[in-house]
Amino acid sequence: MAKLAALIFDVDGTLAETERDGHRPAFNTAFTEAGLDWDWTVDLYGELLAITGGKERIRHYIDNYSPTLPESVHADLDGFIAGLHLAKNRHYAQLLGGGKIPLRPGVRRLLEAARAAGMRLAISTTTSPENVIALLDHTLGGDSASWFEVIAAGDVVPAKKPAPDIYHYAMQAMGLAPGQCLAFEDSENGLKSAVGAGLRTIVTVNEYTEGGDFSGAVLEVDHLGEPDRPMRVLAGNAHGATCVDMDLLSRL
Repeated sequence: MAKLAALIFDVDGTLAETERDGHRPAFNTAFTEAGLDWDWTVDLYGELLAITGGKERIRHYIDNYSPTLPESVHADLDGFIAGLHLAKNRHYAQLLGGGKIPLRPGVRRLLEAARAAGMRLAISTTTSPENVIALLDHTLGGDSASWFEVIAAGDVVPAKKPAPDIYHYAMQAMGLAPGQCLAFEDSENGLKSAVGAGLRTIVTVNEYTEGGDFSGAVLEVDHLGEPDRPMRVLAGNAHGATCVDMDLLSRL
C-alpha cells in the first residue's frame, strides 16, 4: 500500500456545522431581501441537502416545490438564481464574521497535527471558493487558506458530488494517486464522490446525515474527537483511538 501523503477535506458539515445554522438562514435572509415568501425550515433543508450545490438547490426547490415567483423572473431564471445565490453568500459571510459557525470538534487539532507532520492538505467541496475562504479566515485565521495546497471548490468541475470529478481534480493538481490520500466527508453524496475517485474515506456524521448509508467508509464517527471529548465510533475499526489523529490515520 502506498504511503499516506495527503488529507482531502470536504467543507460544509465536515469542517464546520455550516448547513443548518449557516447556509440555511443565509438562504432565508436572501429570500426575504428579494421579496420572496420562501422559508427553508430545518426539516425542509434536510430534504434539500440531497441536492449538491446552492444554485442547484434553489432550482430544485423551484422545480419541485412550486414556490411563488415574481413574473419578471421567468425571462431570466438563471440570472435570478445566480443573484439569490450571491446574496446568500454575502449573508453567510456575515454570519461567519459574527463567529456564529465554529469548527467541528477535532478539526483544528487534526489540521495542526497534519501540518506538523508534513502532511499535504487539500479541500474538495461543492461550495463556492469565496465561502471556503471566508470559513477558513474566520475559524482558523487569515493565513489558513495557504495551509491547503489545492482548494477544489464550486464550479471548477461541471459535475458536482456525488460525481467523483472534484476529487479527481484535486488529486491531479497535487500529482497524487488515490492510494496516497485519505478523504473526509459527512454525507452520502460526499462519500460516493470520494469512493468513486478511489479514495479511502472517513465520515464524520452530523445532525442531517447521521443514519445514512456509509458502508463504503473506512471509519464512521460522530466527530474527529478531542482529548476531553472522545469521538463515538459508529462503524469501522478505530484501533482503540478516542480521536482521529495521525497515528490512527497511518493505521487506516
